[in-house]
Amino acid sequence: MELLDMAGRRQFLPMVVCCSSRDELDALCSAASNLSHVSVAALYSDLAESERMLIMEKFRENATRWNRQLVVGEEGESEEYEERRSHMIVVTDACLPLVGSGEAVLNSRLLINYELPPKKETYMRRMASCLAADGTVVNMVVGGEVVILKSIEESCGLVIAEMPINIFEMF
Repeated sequence: MELLDMAGRRQFLPMVVCCSSRDELDALCSAASNLSHVSVAALYSDLAESERMLIMEKFRENATRWNRQLVVGEEGESEEYEERRSHMIVVTDACLPLVGSGEAVLNSRLLINYELPPKKETYMRRMASCLAADGTVVNMVVGGEVVILKSIEESCGLVIAEMPINIFEMF
């Protein structure tokens, strides 16, 4: 929550958090709902298609605002506070956008792997369906998962660095 709180203080920051199970998604959404500067939405497997599309479209609009702010330097001071909040989608692997079926990438600036997926294919799918080309991935790992992370790093040809102390150095 501290990481989300710090990251969410950036106006319009588009964030995606990937979880492995619905229970973890529910717990994370409940805890994150207390963050006053982050708008939280969840992609559930039983969500109506129209609701799913609405959530993803609102998220993409926010990502566009983020990019406009970076390029033009707009701060959005005239916009309502609700509209300046960072937006976060929490999703399970089963509900990731289906890029191969024509669904657009979410283009998040920050992708957080709440749990490290055990398979490199799942890790790569999370990145391909959620992350903008210049985005950052944060992997939450516990002691035994470091070996899995190193294996993913080697098999995918990625360089995974430790997180900087100042999170704002990442984006």
